[in-house]
Amino acid sequence: MHCEIVSIENREARSRFIADRFRPFIRGRVLDVGCDRAHLKRLVPGLDYVGVDVGGTPDLVVNLEKQRLPFPDRDFDFVLCSDVLEHIDNLHQTFAELVRVARGHIVVSLPNNYANARRPVEKGRGSIGHYGLPLDAPVDRHKWFFSLSEAAAFLGGQVGRHPVELVELFAIEKPRPGLVRMLRHLRYSEESYQNRYAHSAWVVLRRKAG
Repeated sequence: MHCEIVSIENREARSRFIADRFRPFIRGRVLDVGCDRAHLKRLVPGLDYVGVDVGGTPDLVVNLEKQRLPFPDRDFDFVLCSDVLEHIDNLHQTFAELVRVARGHIVVSLPNNYANARRPVEKGRGSIGHYGLPLDAPVDRHKWFFSLSEAAAFLGGQVGRHPVELVELFAIEKPRPGLVRMLRHLRYSEESYQNRYAHSAWVVLRRKAG
């Protein structure tokens, strides 16, 4: 799996990356699952856009833990679900819902939890983002813990389980000095390197005709 160098510092930056990287697929009727503040709607004007989320400023409030996506089959030309599935227990069922409502392309990303955990585990101290145990219940937490390899296997494996074709599967990595990247590549196998340092896995799927 190839890895692209991308700097994503916050949710708005992630939306800018999505708008630029997947522009050929973002057209027609668009569903943004986990839209937060619907940055994509502003970045790609002229869409028939629907954003759903449990918080932020969505067009429609949908709690994926309790609700199916309230749309007919094959309702959207483009379906986006970026760094959302790891937050819900019914991850597999929700993925099936993404496929159900799509008639065109589907883009899904999952984080690499190993990369976030690596330094705290090696140091024997510190906290792992979205997995700590604070005194007060957190608003934003993950419910699944997996490596980049597992995320890629899950995303790519949907081709055999749903009526979709694989268009692209790749990872993204934060910018680092070239010498650092080279030395790390020499030390670790490609899989180990990506599990340690890649940020997230991304898939582009296309709904099969018929």
